Amino acid sequence: MNAPLAEGAGRRAATLRTERLQARGPRLEILKGITLEARRGEVLSIIGPAGAGKTTFLRCCNRMIDLNPEILISGQTLLEGIPIYGKEVDVALLRRRVGMVFSVPVPLPMSILENLTFGLRLARVSRRHLMEEVESALRAAYLWDEVKDRLSEPARNLSGGQQQRLCLARTLILQPEVLLLDEPCSGLDPISTARIEEALYQLKADLAVILVTNNVKQAARASDWTAFFLFGEMIELSPTGRLFTTPQDSRTADYISGRFG
Repeated sequence: MNAPLAEGAGRRAATLRTERLQARGPRLEILKGITLEARRGEVLSIIGPAGAGKTTFLRCCNRMIDLNPEILISGQTLLEGIPIYGKEVDVALLRRRVGMVFSVPVPLPMSILENLTFGLRLARVSRRHLMEEVESALRAAYLWDEVKDRLSEPARNLSGGQQQRLCLARTLILQPEVLLLDEPCSGLDPISTARIEEALYQLKADLAVILVTNNVKQAARASDWTAFFLFGEMIELSPTGRLFTTPQDSRTADYISGRFG
């Protein structure tokens, strides 16, 4: 029997894997048997048109999908080879280990500093060198130089791009092993988008990163592997360079060339 998830288990080879993952709603099968793996040291992009199941897939990876009781999940989702679904799993701990950043930044109605420390307090995590970790998280999100003299200001005073990087830093300070990103650059300006992509390039050394994006150019720039989803199926998975130059499925070629989606 697999051991329940434990803090820091297997940090050296952080891997999240789904096996025949299915998600079914009241009237629709949303995911149709997805087998996919994200490994530390790599960025895995998931592309596809609206309704392809991309966000649902992410929400299955840290059990955010539990918030929608109408969706039934089957198959396996494994973190370090250990199933994440089951009554014995500490879901709060799971969501610290598998952090998520959403498409729309949601800073808490408090200061920049309090946004960063709120999760630690909620998780009852005591950090001896708190301010050093705040700085480290902000630097990792390419935000430190912009806010280091403004930490006491309301987070909502920040621009949209800065708020999104703050949400990234807020996730990183909890030291996740897997990072889920659901269209994190949606609506951001090119400069903010470039900074987030730079952050991902640095972060992947220590994390497994799954990036859902509707921007095929971003997937081509920022990822090592790319999966193409369509109507709940994974049509193709390849190293990013290969998928964008020599896709094996005509539907993949049609999507990345802009013929639909």
